[in-house]
Amino acid sequence: MLGILRFDGPDTASGLAKRMGLTSGATSYHLRHLARHGYIDEAQELGIGREKFWRACAQAGGDDPAQMDEGRAMAELEMARALIGQHTGYMQQALAQFPGLSPDWRAASNASDYILSMTAPEARALKDKLTALLWEEVRKNAPADTKARAGTRQFMVMLHAFPFPGAAETGPEEED
Repeated sequence: MLGILRFDGPDTASGLAKRMGLTSGATSYHLRHLARHGYIDEAQELGIGREKFWRACAQAGGDDPAQMDEGRAMAELEMARALIGQHTGYMQQALAQFPGLSPDWRAASNASDYILSMTAPEARALKDKLTALLWEEVRKNAPADTKARAGTRQFMVMLHAFPFPGAAETGPEEED
């Protein structure tokens, strides 16, 4: 739900329920839960009568787990599990649509990974640099619920950074 609100803009519990194949009661429950934790808020200017629209509070997903208390970190991990599945789906859709893209949009697309040998502080510094660059772009470009400039489209950048699964940390360097 959060991803839909981030990417497609505000919607109602009923609208989200139709899109997701859920009941509006179940959708309302989850929307209230997301609102309670600060992920979404009510878009009061869009509601008519009893109709309540919800919008995402941020145009980027994910917080720095190092800055969270244990309870919030566990909630974020659960959300991350759901987002990874959603990200995989978006990547598969993007690959299916790739042949129909213009050459300019093909050149702007990328699916790659890089495996580096780094210390934890070096890895964090790299993550912080990449995140700062992405936030700079988020601030410069219109969010999903505002009118876009001509020639633009929503463009997704996914950043997944983690110690390579199963790779053990090496011991201290030996001096000669």
